[in-house]
Amino acid sequence: MDSKAYDYCVKARRQKTTPKYVKIQMRLWQRICEGKDKKYFISEEKLTQVESITKLLIMPKGLKAGQTIYECANRHQWLFWTAILCTVHRDNPDKRRYETGIMEICRKNFKTYTIAILFIILFLIEPKFSRFFSVAPDGALSKEIKDAISETLRSSPAIYEFKGEKRFRLLRDYITCNVTESTMTPLSYSTSRMDGRLPNAFIADEVGALPIAYPIEAMRSGQLNILNKLGCIISTKYPTIDNPFEAEVKYAKQVLDGIVKDDTVFALLYEPDDTADWETNDLIMKQANPAALEIPEIWQDLLKKRARAIAVESARENFLTKHCNIIYQGIGTETYIDVSDVQACRCTHIDWTGRTVYLGMDLSESTDNTSVTMVSVDDDENILAESWAWIPEDMVNDKIQREKVDYRTLAKGGKIVICQGRVVDYNVIEEFILGIEEKFGVTVQAIGYDRWNALSTVQKLSKEGYNLVEIRQHSSILSAPTKFLKEKILKREFLYESNPLLEINFQNAKCTYDTNMNAYVSKKKSNGKVDMVVSLINAVCLLQKDVVFGDDFLIQTI
Repeated sequence: MDSKAYDYCVKARRQKTTPKYVKIQMRLWQRICEGKDKKYFISEEKLTQVESITKLLIMPKGLKAGQTIYECANRHQWLFWTAILCTVHRDNPDKRRYETGIMEICRKNFKTYTIAILFIILFLIEPKFSRFFSVAPDGALSKEIKDAISETLRSSPAIYEFKGEKRFRLLRDYITCNVTESTMTPLSYSTSRMDGRLPNAFIADEVGALPIAYPIEAMRSGQLNILNKLGCIISTKYPTIDNPFEAEVKYAKQVLDGIVKDDTVFALLYEPDDTADWETNDLIMKQANPAALEIPEIWQDLLKKRARAIAVESARENFLTKHCNIIYQGIGTETYIDVSDVQACRCTHIDWTGRTVYLGMDLSESTDNTSVTMVSVDDDENILAESWAWIPEDMVNDKIQREKVDYRTLAKGGKIVICQGRVVDYNVIEEFILGIEEKFGVTVQAIGYDRWNALSTVQKLSKEGYNLVEIRQHSSILSAPTKFLKEKILKREFLYESNPLLEINFQNAKCTYDTNMNAYVSKKKSNGKVDMVVSLINAVCLLQKDVVFGDDFLIQTI
């Protein structure tokens, strides 16, 4: 296939300047370009349409003002346009594959302008009476794309006019294409007035600054009857770890990692693979700013901004979040373990028969996820693990919506139990624990628990003769098993059977450090649920006590 986007994939996948998740997306899309996908292919007809239109569009301002978009667009822009608009179903070439396009990229990388050009193309190729919308944290930001579209059209006479008649009406509140009678309307931010729209396509800009996901979900809910629905989610990083864009990025990573199956998501996540030594590591800026690799002026400006951020602490947060795609939080946080390292430890079957095991519990609030993990060690000193979770039936739909995790599908794998009602039935969990020895043919040596929400269950299990050990959720206690588990995973000395929710929890898990640099998984800092990881660490804590440290480590029983 001969295209700028395919050529970009072939070359960029070999370069260190391309971040990990962009390489994964490139590899998956490149297979389609090479005809290796049985379900999708690249429509040459649609590609010709896109290229023809961009040859008529003129850059209105900036360093490349006056050039055609075809000539001056950056490679990451071509990849986004080509993948979104030209990847179609083999059995129905009129239907595009991707319904969500996510772009995580720094400032001065033309993210809004990329969607502006996309919308101009959609004006001309989508069915008559199509409707396009933009949403953003405020009305001014929402109008940014409208202004970009208007400026480009006014600068492009071959598109804007035909035989003296204007093809577009550029009004204060919206844009109309007279040829297709389609409209593009920027919407002011609202928490309740965006329902009832019927968008063929929408852009959500600066999503990291949205306080809630309502504007995005309102747009998506209006697309149910659209054949080629499209939502473009774009943003830089923001200083908060709990915002709608981080949820979208987390979901996109799960799709790219193969944890979640979703053919409709295309994501270009330009965030650095390693955030250490940002003061001297040029690769951080290069991975987060693909435009800087093609435009020297942008690169030089980034070097100046980095020098200022090093010298002026007040400039650091803006530089790291907006120009490096690093969430700057003051105290150190980092991904606990890369999910790909966890997945490398996945095995087909574990024979638990005759083993001595340790259980870890994370009994959360009764309306939230609750988890139990069983661990042991084999003759080769590998840690063996099995994790389960319980969630209330009446909360499942809400959790699927908020967390972007399809709990109902995952429950079919047997690792998730959906309890009837609005709360988790702890009696079900207690009966499960009481039946573990008979079900798996094991001997339970000890059960570790966090005191919070666990006292009633602890008392019942203690009366049944089990050895209950309280594990204080403090860095001085959790640091050792947290580090021990990570080392075992990195050395491939950790085994577990297929468990997508456990992998998602590892994907979410973030470590933080206390003043003595003891690392532990923090629920507050993590990007979602980590209950299985917490119960796993509690179980490993007991195993480590017996296998590594002996009886002098952490003894507090009931």
